Amino acid sequence: MTHSRAPAETPRAAAILARFLSSESAGGLVLMGAALAALIVANSPLSQGYFAALHSVWLGMSVEHWVNDGLMAIFFLMVGLEIKREVLAGGLSTWGQRALPGFGALGGMVVPALIYIAINWGSSETLKGWAIPAATDIAFALGVLSLLGKRVPTSLKVFLAALAIIDDLGAVVIIAFFYTSGLSMPMLLASLATLVILIAMNRLGVRRLFPYLLVGGVLWFFVLQSGVHATLAGVAVALCVPMGKPEEEARSPLLFLEEKLHMWVAFAVVPIFGFANAGVSLAGISMENLVDPVPLGVALGLLVGKQIGIFLLAALAIRMGLAKLPEGSNWAQLYGVALLCGIGFTMSLFIGNLAFAGSAHLIDEVKVGVLIGSTLAAIGGVLILRRSAAPAIIAATVSK
Repeated sequence: MTHSRAPAETPRAAAILARFLSSESAGGLVLMGAALAALIVANSPLSQGYFAALHSVWLGMSVEHWVNDGLMAIFFLMVGLEIKREVLAGGLSTWGQRALPGFGALGGMVVPALIYIAINWGSSETLKGWAIPAATDIAFALGVLSLLGKRVPTSLKVFLAALAIIDDLGAVVIIAFFYTSGLSMPMLLASLATLVILIAMNRLGVRRLFPYLLVGGVLWFFVLQSGVHATLAGVAVALCVPMGKPEEEARSPLLFLEEKLHMWVAFAVVPIFGFANAGVSLAGISMENLVDPVPLGVALGLLVGKQIGIFLLAALAIRMGLAKLPEGSNWAQLYGVALLCGIGFTMSLFIGNLAFAGSAHLIDEVKVGVLIGSTLAAIGGVLILRRSAAPAIIAATVSK
């Protein structure tokens, strides 16, 4: 099968991508620090104040609720902007470019979910968490990848970013269809009417960002009250913000908003979410608890399911001639990145909160599973990638 050459990215889009990779890596390191700080505080004399602060109520919602439904709407706005930009003018703009990360993302969502379901089969309560290990944390994974410096070619970083973006899109769809309940029809209709206004603004050529953000705030409120998770409003707004043709105008609204949001999301929104959600008290948790169905299913889904699903389906796409290995990389490095994708921190914790809302015990078990699975995946991925310059058994096996 022949492959058409991908269209050249505009200089502005290339600059945005370069800043994306560098800031996300740095943001991942900050997120690691925030998660570690939360874990330390939750198991220190400060724990009582930490949990009390999270449950304190402001303007009708707890601080934890504001973080998960409010601040994370900004995170999902950023996710939506990245998805739209990559599909229209970036690394996902052609079917050839989408093939490798697309196959990888599909395997990386399906296999972890199947592993979780197999371990939790027979329990209707815990089965609701099947999607928890299906997510990859782009900031965390790129942050770990950045520690390896020039040992990893840039093409692998782009592959990881594209895979995680497709993964995020899958997570958005999962949240919309499987973690929505108690719908309020009046608020849902109001949400749809507001969305129609945003679409009309786009079609009528409105270029200023303020009207989109203003109407987007109204949409967030209606979605919050409708029973659909409020963060989906962020994605809807992002998809309505016009991309335009950066080479033909002084400022693309989408690229400008993405650039302005980047630092805030990477260094404020995501670390605050990590600090608010990674804190789990380890008091009373024994080795027996680690093999309970929820933490075991989450940990094995992330650690084992991600690497198997991503690597096997990516290898299948390559062997079928639908895609090629990322430029300058080898099979061992592709496997190392697949293992690194088992870091599922932000989105996994987020889905866990949705799946087990009202069950503090199960949410704590999710946190334990996510921390164990993500940590082991990070260590394993780094070890594989550090040794990837040497001939690898896996490379010889696949290439036969």
